[in-house]
Amino acid sequence: MSPSLSYDVVVLGAGVAGLSAATQLAEGGARVCVLAKGVGSTHLAPGTVDVLGYSPERVEEPGGALGEFIAAHPEHPYALMGAQAIAPALEWFAACIERGPQPGYSYTGGLARNHLLPTAVGAIRPSALVPETMAAGDMRAAGPVCVVGVRVLRDFYASVCAGNLRRAGIDARAVEVDVDVGRVEANSLGLARCFDDERFRAAFAARLAMLLRPGERVGLPAVLGLRDPHGAWSDLQRRLGHAVFEVPTLPPSAPGMRIYNALVHALRRGGGRLVLGSEVRGVEREAGRVSAVRAHTSGHETTYHARWVVLATGGFASGAIELGSDWRARETVLGLPLRGMPPAGEPRFGADYFGPQPMSGVGVAVDSSLLAQDTENVYVAGAALPGAMPWREGSGEGISLASGHFVAQAVLEHEVAAAAA
Repeated sequence: MSPSLSYDVVVLGAGVAGLSAATQLAEGGARVCVLAKGVGSTHLAPGTVDVLGYSPERVEEPGGALGEFIAAHPEHPYALMGAQAIAPALEWFAACIERGPQPGYSYTGGLARNHLLPTAVGAIRPSALVPETMAAGDMRAAGPVCVVGVRVLRDFYASVCAGNLRRAGIDARAVEVDVDVGRVEANSLGLARCFDDERFRAAFAARLAMLLRPGERVGLPAVLGLRDPHGAWSDLQRRLGHAVFEVPTLPPSAPGMRIYNALVHALRRGGGRLVLGSEVRGVEREAGRVSAVRAHTSGHETTYHARWVVLATGGFASGAIELGSDWRARETVLGLPLRGMPPAGEPRFGADYFGPQPMSGVGVAVDSSLLAQDTENVYVAGAALPGAMPWREGSGEGISLASGHFVAQAVLEHEVAAAAA
């Protein structure tokens, strides 16, 4: 007989949406368990929180643009939650990072205006809430920029980044530093671990200082530490005498891992549990409720009973929604109905790879409370929601945080009401 465990809430998915929902539930006193095959998109994402970057042109002030955007997109997750759901989620996230395991590390910004940050290839990307280690990279600020490459890191080419910044009208140049990283994997994660070492930072700063010119802001690949990014960033600025900022690189993402570490730390501090390597194999239903989830973990199956389930497993990109050979899409974890599929006979895909794609808005059908259709106790958060095109809107992390916050508050309100009855 398989083991059986009971919780108030089972959360499926360990991305930003799932972990933020689970953490807030745990902080609210609920007994929570997170089940996930592996870590979510945090390890791939740049670590910024993009609320609304394009609508369709670049958005300067996301808070001011949300009303018009929602009116034009009534099926969007922001429209279902309401614009008022976003700010509290951002505030909670920023506070969670500050209380996290990385001393002094913080985020800055909000809905008032987007930062305009360079990507690894020198494109300008609008982001509402950004790590302190990236804030000096806002390309609105005047003055020259020096983009620094590290010779062993083949995932970041400073000359490409600086060249495209110059094409955008920014005074930018590139330099490269050659440092000994020892027997370490030469990717962003390996270098981030090196930058946690003060001796490595001192040697790196000594080489870089000789290459800098007065008044330059210094852009480095996002490798300034995992354990103590605030300390690494502050130390480099002190040694160089220049403002320093991180530029997101290809995965693995050190800033994304910092988010994951902070959220998991907060979840466990609140008494929540995280079970990685857990694959949902089936569910038990009672009337319109999912009463239990059966998951295969460590060679055996465990049944997790819960009053509430939060589905935060993602969409097509994560495999939580699939398009079969019969051209039918399905939600693969709980078998929930979907919304947003093009009508029969209509095209599923557009010819322009970067253009609008008819299937990009497919997600789990929900009501205005983000409760899944035909269920009484399954809430949906993050990329599993329908109606959004995050990669075109620059809205992915904002949707994940806002919906995670929204469903956590909804469940806690139900729990309080039930306890008072």
